Amino acid sequence: MSRIALITGGTRGIGEAISIAFREAGYKVAANYSTNHAAAKEFHKKTGIAVYSWDVANFAECVTGSAEVEKDLGGHIEILVNNAGITRDGMMHKMEPEAWSAVIRTNLDSCFNMSRTVLSGMRDGKFGRIINISSINALAGQIGQTNYSAAKAGILGFTKALARECAAKGITVNAIAPGYIDTEMVRAVPEKRLNEIIAQIPVGRLGKPEEIAHAALFLASMDAAFITGETLSVNGGQHME
Repeated sequence: MSRIALITGGTRGIGEAISIAFREAGYKVAANYSTNHAAAKEFHKKTGIAVYSWDVANFAECVTGSAEVEKDLGGHIEILVNNAGITRDGMMHKMEPEAWSAVIRTNLDSCFNMSRTVLSGMRDGKFGRIINISSINALAGQIGQTNYSAAKAGILGFTKALARECAAKGITVNAIAPGYIDTEMVRAVPEKRLNEIIAQIPVGRLGKPEEIAHAALFLASMDAAFITGETLSVNGGQHME
């Protein structure tokens, strides 16, 4: 029987590529999204992948939404990709508390909300893969993104701690830290600034969403069963540790 994979923020950008890659690899895929119903409808029409709308920053909605996915797809969620994220950029001395809180809730609290929701089923089945999408800016920082960088860095600590808790139950927990990827969000950066960013990437280009998807597929596979608590950087050499 095919394993069930849930991708949050799974209908656009990196999430869309991950959803499609898992479907093509034979998984039963559910793609979560928040409020962009038009984009989700188009994604479903194009791919046939089931879409579900709930706010990953709301724990109760995560519980209800995940239960609906499991009922529809006929089993426990065994692969969770915590991909949903937003930006509310601004310099710290001008940042409103709401901009801080919104990013922390959507980007970091969501990892708790979703992982806590699906973990019991993974523990019962003695198998699970939790893959958290972090960012190069968790590792290097970025001007105007204290909220985003803090949330994405928090994901790395969350990943390591949860990996230790889950290892004996056949559940691995890893993070991917993408660099600048050719998505709608990145393409919205002013051209001059985007060219400056690309000039800092040793391979000389933006990453492709499919390259992040392939990394997620690897971490979900049995080939990666001995890898847990790790962060896989996929950034074209822009930041090395």
